[in-house]
Amino acid sequence: MDSLQPILGEDPVFLAALEHVSRLAPIERPCLVIGERGSGKELIASRLHYLSRRWAGPLVKVNCAALTESLLDTELFGHEAGAFTGAAKRHVGRFERAHGGTIILDEIATASPMVQEKLLRVVEYGEIERVGGSDVIKVDTRVIGVTNENLRERVKTGKFRADLLDRLAFDVIAVPPLRQRSDDILPLAEQFALEMTKRLSRQVFAGFTPNAARQLLSHSWPGNVRELRNAVERSLYLSEDDEEPLGHIVLDPFKGIWTETERDSAPTTSGTPEESPPADTTDFKSQVASFETKLLEQALRQNANNQTEAAKTLDLNYHQFRRLLDKHHLLPGK
Repeated sequence: MDSLQPILGEDPVFLAALEHVSRLAPIERPCLVIGERGSGKELIASRLHYLSRRWAGPLVKVNCAALTESLLDTELFGHEAGAFTGAAKRHVGRFERAHGGTIILDEIATASPMVQEKLLRVVEYGEIERVGGSDVIKVDTRVIGVTNENLRERVKTGKFRADLLDRLAFDVIAVPPLRQRSDDILPLAEQFALEMTKRLSRQVFAGFTPNAARQLLSHSWPGNVRELRNAVERSLYLSEDDEEPLGHIVLDPFKGIWTETERDSAPTTSGTPEESPPADTTDFKSQVASFETKLLEQALRQNANNQTEAAKTLDLNYHQFRRLLDKHHLLPGK
């Protein structure tokens, strides 16, 4: 049975996103959760349900990309017996099963125009019709769309309905990528390592060496938290000495497998110990903090200390900007 799962994170940018979730959850309006692959969008969407008054009701999840148009249609809205070949009995769809609760539509950007049209009706009026049926069925279901796509761009190219986007975008939760949550990388890595240590039946996790910590902090993590978990767990199980701190993070499981030509043409996202010398972890973090401070101060100067406008300059919302100011002791009076 699903429940409200703890979400690890102390970085000001991530805490601002969680605060946004807490404010939006009780409103119970349709909304969107957007973010890169592996960033934890589904956890955030589930949190919106469990922090709302619908927490005791059903939470139904559908991956729109995993089903063909016809299958998604009948899975969402149900069908009557005899609606098509093989439909021997009535099938109750996910919207009906989510009555009184929440439905999470993952990969909503992949829904076909026909399904989008039906989604528009249920979001706007709370009404559905089963495939092959004519009765209008009322449903009380909160709709949360989840995607890593730019829906505004898809509207411009005719791949997503503008009116559906308008209905869903009562508010939008943006899940920050891991590269914007530098304070969370090492704590998350340690948690993943502790969990993997238990699964490997080892007695203790001895921590990370400065070189391993440097690798973790300097990698760009295009796969976000999911990639971080895989890298830590992979490195731990491959390590031979479980009593010594983990000294190397295996970031690329394909290294040494491809041909020289393929390796030369592949993009690189971070260095390895052979490509760059070890650096002190504290020095790296202090340099990151210094860089963030300079960006914040520059944005404030450019906008005459108007924090709202300065936040927009850095593509942050106001609360994210304020938390970063507080983190770097830049708030007036601090």
